[in-house]
Amino acid sequence: MLTRRTVLKGGAAILAASLMPSAPASAHNGMVHIRIKGFAFDHDPATVKPGETLEFSNEDAVPHTATAADGSWDTGLIAPGTKAFVVFGAGFGTDYFCRFHPNMKASLAAE
Repeated sequence: MLTRRTVLKGGAAILAASLMPSAPASAHNGMVHIRIKGFAFDHDPATVKPGETLEFSNEDAVPHTATAADGSWDTGLIAPGTKAFVVFGAGFGTDYFCRFHPNMKASLAAE
């Protein structure tokens, strides 16, 4: 039987879940999510395994890139409100930056 108490408990659980921080970038599900917001990459370092996909989502109002410091990979331009994807490979560099904003730096912890 659906009671007011049951409904309130369910609503509280949904609210609590929505307020929880998103899963860390090291959560291995084949996709590592990295947000670009406030002229920064949100996980530093992000843990990644070869074969996993890095998803960069640009939440700023200007374009960015995610570019390996050693030049081994590059997302190309990531327009505001869009995403770019890179499949991380063995031998890829782990330090990266934005070509448009070189002070934006982060790294990957490769497993």
